[in-house]
Amino acid sequence: MSPRALLYLHGLASSPKGRKRAVLEGRFGPEGYVVVAPDLNVPSFGELSFDEMHAEAVVAYAETMPRVVVGSSLGALVALSLADTLGREGAPLVLIAPALGFAERWASKLPVGEGVEMFHHGEGRNLTIHRAFFDEMAKVTVDATPPPVPVSVVMGTLDETVPFAQVAARWKEWEGSGRLAPLSRFHAVEGGDHGLVDFGDAIEAAVRERLG
Repeated sequence: MSPRALLYLHGLASSPKGRKRAVLEGRFGPEGYVVVAPDLNVPSFGELSFDEMHAEAVVAYAETMPRVVVGSSLGALVALSLADTLGREGAPLVLIAPALGFAERWASKLPVGEGVEMFHHGEGRNLTIHRAFFDEMAKVTVDATPPPVPVSVVMGTLDETVPFAQVAARWKEWEGSGRLAPLSRFHAVEGGDHGLVDFGDAIEAAVRERLG
């Protein structure tokens, strides 16, 4: 593995230039780390596909061989799917505000219609995603079992998008399975929201934990 690469996988309705990437670059760039962040709005934001997100992550990993994979929200699920593909030889994970235990919610909570309008933070405006993406996500269960590599989860207790209790419950299931990799950690950030950009210390600490 390259000693100086971090792979960052952004969340839904975000971009490779998001604020969490800036946090990583600001804290690890001075030490010579390069933050690699593929665009997961594939094949386009309007026609999102989780399978294509996974494929983008696989390519980015192969090109950079990162020390740690950092996944934010939906990007955390992409990170888990990548870990499943790579197995125990893959890089350790840091999952920030991960959308764990969300499969049944992806489609069931949507309004009626073929398209779902969301504010895209990278574009700064509302855009529409086809409903097929959410139907696809309802079948994604990469978080049903723990990853085969050490993982650190950073989760805000006041997350307004992904319920803290839901993520904590999935972590407990991982612990109870007996398959959670040694030295894996769950970090509850008191008062933390979904963005967690004001809690850069917690993100940095989790990445350093996985760098070893």
